[in-house]
Amino acid sequence: MAGDSPNHQTGFSTFEISVPSLPPAIVISDPKNVEHVLKNEELFIKGTFFRSRSWDLFGNGIINADGDLWRIQRKAGLRFFSNSNLKIFLDEALPPILDDTETFLDAAVNSEETVDMQQVFLDLEQMDMPASLPFSKAFDFASGAIGDRFHNPFWKIREFVFGAPLRKAFVEVKKFGNEIVSSTVAKRQNPSTATDNSGKTRNPLQDNLINSLLDHIQDHQVVEDAAMNYLSAGRDTTAQSLTWTLYLLLRHPEHQESLFGELTRAFPSMSRSSALRSVTYDQVQPVALPYTHSVFTETLRLCPPVPFELKECVAPTTFPDGTWLPKGSVVIWVPWAMGRSHKIWGDDSERFRPDRWLDAAGSIGLQKSAFEFPVFNGGPRTCLGKKLAELLAVAVLARLMWRYEFAEVVKKELGGCGRGGERKSQNSLTLPMEDGLPVKVSRRGCAPGLARQ
Repeated sequence: MAGDSPNHQTGFSTFEISVPSLPPAIVISDPKNVEHVLKNEELFIKGTFFRSRSWDLFGNGIINADGDLWRIQRKAGLRFFSNSNLKIFLDEALPPILDDTETFLDAAVNSEETVDMQQVFLDLEQMDMPASLPFSKAFDFASGAIGDRFHNPFWKIREFVFGAPLRKAFVEVKKFGNEIVSSTVAKRQNPSTATDNSGKTRNPLQDNLINSLLDHIQDHQVVEDAAMNYLSAGRDTTAQSLTWTLYLLLRHPEHQESLFGELTRAFPSMSRSSALRSVTYDQVQPVALPYTHSVFTETLRLCPPVPFELKECVAPTTFPDGTWLPKGSVVIWVPWAMGRSHKIWGDDSERFRPDRWLDAAGSIGLQKSAFEFPVFNGGPRTCLGKKLAELLAVAVLARLMWRYEFAEVVKKELGGCGRGGERKSQNSLTLPMEDGLPVKVSRRGCAPGLARQ
């Protein structure tokens, strides 16, 4: 196997990881090697190493699945993520959710209370499943524990002794999956049933997803796993990416002003004292708001929602750089590190510079392959929710940045966060911000404590 230690300043490298009791593994950073993995779906699978650690949370869902089980869930997902469904979501489902978010933020403006924007984004992404629900707390706890399994070779011993809370969390997550699928099945059998047990109207897009899965999969347990995989993946990753986006904008106010300038040009008839409630599917396309898109994409480069990925090879293989790998080995690539590669992004790779994605005319110009910029995976497993995540993030940024100004709250107990310190991510399969993002909120152009209507 090949190997220097990785150095984002000097180029690409492939190096070996050797841990007692674990299979041989390499970490790759060359886009050609990443392409070799992502394009050879039959050769590189999720495999036993990944599934044995993630099974309790993801079960037979698409995150864990290979082969026919993966293909059938992929087919169901393609139907759900159609352009018609995306348009319904952005034009019909999202506006009232953002209205509720703005009502909450207006209350925070008037009370001058500190708000955790990571929690706000999680609540927003959950739609009718607030982040305070037992399911959400259980899922967040379980996700962190699953992430620890990949770092700790003795996780089975640890969980045998201290794992009671984790086992309880798994039960809560599975219970929620069963409830939402059972509810949709009941509605299919009795279409006049339009509310859940609490009397609340159910989320139609959530029902659409589960209906699509039920149309393709007979086993309801697999449907439950698949539904939870799709819903949880979109919920966590987009909310966390919006958190990091706001954080980077707060640390770089010049880009925040550029974003707001684009909004004023895109919506010239809107009063700055009014809410931007007319944002539609067509108005959040890259051609309409290229700078806002570039801000979000640049955040994904520096703060990818899934910071590392891994696969297991089912046969011996030789990589484009000459590295030979035996059967059963694990391959790891780290989008977080690749996003800082000087060889891919240039000498300013560690700078937050959204305009790197724009051409001289201000349109989206820079194009990177999925193997240079593997934030949404690539090859046959390219993320189905890519377009939804991008359009949703731009819609949220447009609404909130039009109406509000945010000021980061510096807490000494967080190690001096503020201009003198960087916020960190917590241990998880994704990239949540440790301790959230506390801010003070004010209406744009108003004194603190005033929320004009």
